[in-house]
Amino acid sequence: MTDITKETIAPPRSFLSQDAIQLCYRLLAAFLICAVLAVLSDSFLSLGNILNVLRQASLTFFIASGLTLVVLTAGLDLSVGANVALSACLAGTVIHQTGSPVLGILTALVVGGVVGLLNGIMVTALRIPSFIATYGMLWVLNGLTYWYMAGDTIHGFPAGFRQIGSGYLFGLPIPVYLLLIFLSIGTLFAQRTIWGQEIYAIGANPVAARLSGIPVARRLLLVYAVSGTMAGLASIIFLSRLNSAEADIGESLTLPAIAAVLIGGTSLFGGLGTVFGTFVGALILTLVLNGMNLLSVSANWQPLVTGIIVILAVWLDMKTRRRGQ
Repeated sequence: MTDITKETIAPPRSFLSQDAIQLCYRLLAAFLICAVLAVLSDSFLSLGNILNVLRQASLTFFIASGLTLVVLTAGLDLSVGANVALSACLAGTVIHQTGSPVLGILTALVVGGVVGLLNGIMVTALRIPSFIATYGMLWVLNGLTYWYMAGDTIHGFPAGFRQIGSGYLFGLPIPVYLLLIFLSIGTLFAQRTIWGQEIYAIGANPVAARLSGIPVARRLLLVYAVSGTMAGLASIIFLSRLNSAEADIGESLTLPAIAAVLIGGTSLFGGLGTVFGTFVGALILTLVLNGMNLLSVSANWQPLVTGIIVILAVWLDMKTRRRGQ
């Protein structure tokens, strides 16, 4: 009888893996989009527009990076946008009442992490499918946020705090530096740690992963908590960037985050994908939206184009899976 080991379920990730090959295709797609937009729009290659693209891509990435770990386990977190809204509103209140941005940041991270942990408990202890559990959590968070804010808006934060989302350092937006830090941490965690390999193994085959000795429930709690914490971090960036908090701040954030994960090559069926791929996915999505704005494409058509891109990404994922089998 052949022993089931972590290595047989999900071999260690190598640079020339299927993930790396798919990533090369997506980088090529991003380059082609840039080339086309540079021809169609004179302002696309301007420094201001490029910095704007990087800033917008970084905001999507913060939410999508944690979500990537969830999708790698064949799960889904639909509550990230609502989590951002609740975390931002509570953090904004703390900053206003105490005058301390540090306490506000800690509040957002704790609230986001607790929400993610509750999602993980529903998935592991109550065995509720992640789609249903996080969809329910989305409505719970929306209800709490709208009740708490009662139609009010919190605005006017300290200048130092606003630098997090709006400031520059050596000519680059500060969110881009934060993106590079968390992109490095996420990539090293997923590709080079035992816990990261176990997450891939759970997504590839949860039953075999459990039989091989991987603590599946604890790892799932970890990825949902990380996803929630990254939503809390994103709420700080948005709060600083917008200089205000209101109940509907997260309504348009969930679908772009999911789209970035899927466009970046992470499989909805679990076990395939990278955090760096999610960054490329966020970049491609931002480039397309930026291009449509520069070309004065009606806002009514932009969701349609985004939806088509997501459908194509899922179709390519399914086609790749069938070829691999």
